[in-house]
Amino acid sequence: MKDVALYFVLFMMYSFMGWLMEVIVTFVKEHKFVNRGFLIGPYCPIYGYGCLLIILLLKRYENDVVVLFLMSIVICSILEYVTSFVMEKLFHARWWDYSDKKFNINGRICLETMIPFGLLGSFIMYIVNPFYTKILSFFPSLVLEIIALILFLIYIVDNIISFNVIKSFRDEIKMAERDQTEVIIKKIKEILSKKSILHKRLVKAFPHVKTRKEILEDIERIVKDKIHIKEKNNS
Repeated sequence: MKDVALYFVLFMMYSFMGWLMEVIVTFVKEHKFVNRGFLIGPYCPIYGYGCLLIILLLKRYENDVVVLFLMSIVICSILEYVTSFVMEKLFHARWWDYSDKKFNINGRICLETMIPFGLLGSFIMYIVNPFYTKILSFFPSLVLEIIALILFLIYIVDNIISFNVIKSFRDEIKMAERDQTEVIIKKIKEILSKKSILHKRLVKAFPHVKTRKEILEDIERIVKDKIHIKEKNNS
């Protein structure tokens, strides 16, 4: 039970660390605070899952920094791709898109983010996780379990509320997809901005969200551009 509590607390700590990193990057770019992520609280679960997978699966490679670096890239890239795919299927929208980046795979992952995954995985294994684990080892088992239980209840409630908010987002997208592509996102944002503060937060957290219709038209436009360039070079 203590191990379960330990890993869940670590999961929440890494989720918070990922959220903080996202907030800082957004603040540097846009000079304003944006509560990043799908959930209301200050945590991005995808970072928590990624870090736990690295810790649990790559322990055996701890003495080989190159393998650890490469395997961190593989694990995190698969996680990001699967998360993007599942979220798109569930909510009929793509929450991030790397189609404009070089060396991307279906716009879900790209080389630009893969390298940082490797660096982050190495940083977690060699520096952060030993530090966090040492701190948590000082907590008595009962205290750690109580902390984990409280965090778990908060996390579950947050997921339930946030899921309902995103579900309404999906419903608006379904209705809006009947319109012309260029007005879809504008219409969705206008509708959601008139709803609760939680809907407004989601719009601010993912300002570049795309519907599946818009993604298909982006792909069609890229293909046409490439054909046009090829025909121009041949002539």
